Amino acid sequence: MSEESALREQICLLAKSLFDRGLTHGSTGNISARTDDGGLLVSPTGTSFGRLDPGRLSRFDASGAHVAGDKPTKEMPLHTAFYDTRSTAGAVVHLHSCHSVALSMLPDADADNFLPPLTPYGIMKLGKVQLLPFFLPGDPAMGEAVRGLAGKRSAVMLANHGPVVAGKDVEAACNAIEELEDTARLALMTRGMAAQGLTEDQVRAVVTKFDVEWDD
Repeated sequence: MSEESALREQICLLAKSLFDRGLTHGSTGNISARTDDGGLLVSPTGTSFGRLDPGRLSRFDASGAHVAGDKPTKEMPLHTAFYDTRSTAGAVVHLHSCHSVALSMLPDADADNFLPPLTPYGIMKLGKVQLLPFFLPGDPAMGEAVRGLAGKRSAVMLANHGPVVAGKDVEAACNAIEELEDTARLALMTRGMAAQGLTEDQVRAVVTKFDVEWDD
């Protein structure tokens, strides 16, 4: 099996795992990954994560031209914004995961640091998550908002919509977005209970030990 064929299979396997466990539903969500030649493989528009076909993934060449496969997701501006601003991005995942969307609707959500520091793992895998305002689905302004962060965040939360995460490869991106959703679920489960999260010193210790991107 060629490296590209293996990547196609991996994208579909991980997408189905996310779908089967309810992290996205219906035909929501999109996923992309860099190929060895600098191109992209992208989930097609209107497709379900539970039924992606490796042979029908949208294929882009290194210049950004769509050269094969089905029509790509309408959220391409989100994906290309991460690839263009983060040299370490090897994959991008966007979900409509329930708990993170619910947390984005609450009036006290912190736009600069969306996830509360409840466990070390959200910090280690995501750094600070930027909460972006609501945009209409497919609006290129979402990509411009990501570009406006100048590559300083690997993850953003689109208010009333869903999270978007860039990772070094497709497995890392999927693991990170799962951590985002699970941390949001913990935040909702413990809301109003005076839960004891990590202290500032503990957060700093995690950031230092694991060399986390954490701009103040």
